[in-house]
Amino acid sequence: MGIELDDNPQFKEYAHPDKFVTAAWLSARLGMDGLKVVESDEDAFLYDIGHIPGAVRIDWKRDLNDDLTRDFIDGEAFAELMRSRGITRDDTVVIYGDHANWWAAYTAWVFELFGHPDVRLLDGGRDAWMGEERDTSFVVPTYPESDYPVVERDDSKIRTFASELLDDAPAQLIDARPAAFYNGETTDPDQPPLPTLRHGHIPGAASVPWGRSVHPNARFRPLEDIREIYKDFDPKKRTVVYCQLGESSSHTWYVLRNILGFEDVALYDGSWAEWGNMVRVPIAKGE
Repeated sequence: MGIELDDNPQFKEYAHPDKFVTAAWLSARLGMDGLKVVESDEDAFLYDIGHIPGAVRIDWKRDLNDDLTRDFIDGEAFAELMRSRGITRDDTVVIYGDHANWWAAYTAWVFELFGHPDVRLLDGGRDAWMGEERDTSFVVPTYPESDYPVVERDDSKIRTFASELLDDAPAQLIDARPAAFYNGETTDPDQPPLPTLRHGHIPGAASVPWGRSVHPNARFRPLEDIREIYKDFDPKKRTVVYCQLGESSSHTWYVLRNILGFEDVALYDGSWAEWGNMVRVPIAKGE
């Protein structure tokens, strides 16, 4: 472990308190050797209008996806990305973003695929930092190129594919989208139209919208509140989460694994964008 943990009392109750930091903790340590801050947003232009001083930008679509294959970049490309951002394998990486950390959680999940030893999420993300009126910067930092090693991505533990869901359904399958989408409705006042041919959910999935785990200010709710949300699920059983593109379900994945301590939880990142467009694959509608 690199930099000391945030001793926030709420985090101490979590299964993995080492995966979270507060804005106050981060503000006091900006510029420390061994600390790198990454902003990863849904709205990629937010970084340009002010970001945490010293933070580098990682764009999920541009930086983490392969140009030719519908997949993430490989170990060599990830190493090159880390080198270009000045991130070493020993660095503590704190990731934050907009929309209650949707894409930040997704980026943190990709870091986990490559086994980066110390990845943490800023509780509340960009909303928390801006809401507390902390310092921001327009300067795009440049760091010396690092010597990040090539580490092959491991999809076996925390990632699931459609073929696996069809061949061997997990004990617990959670749909993190708004209930309207789960039920098969094509519109929702808070979400854009769905770019899929069919609308509904994967058979056997339970509806638990991701946003129930956070306050309106994007910070995580207390442990007991989150436990109550997922009280019907067994943390020891194989659990798979999905949403529309994998963005909000990565937030759910982060909650289940690092707050509640689910032992075997994976993200189906193909999510409904894939499932809802596949030929001869069953769907379900309604509650």
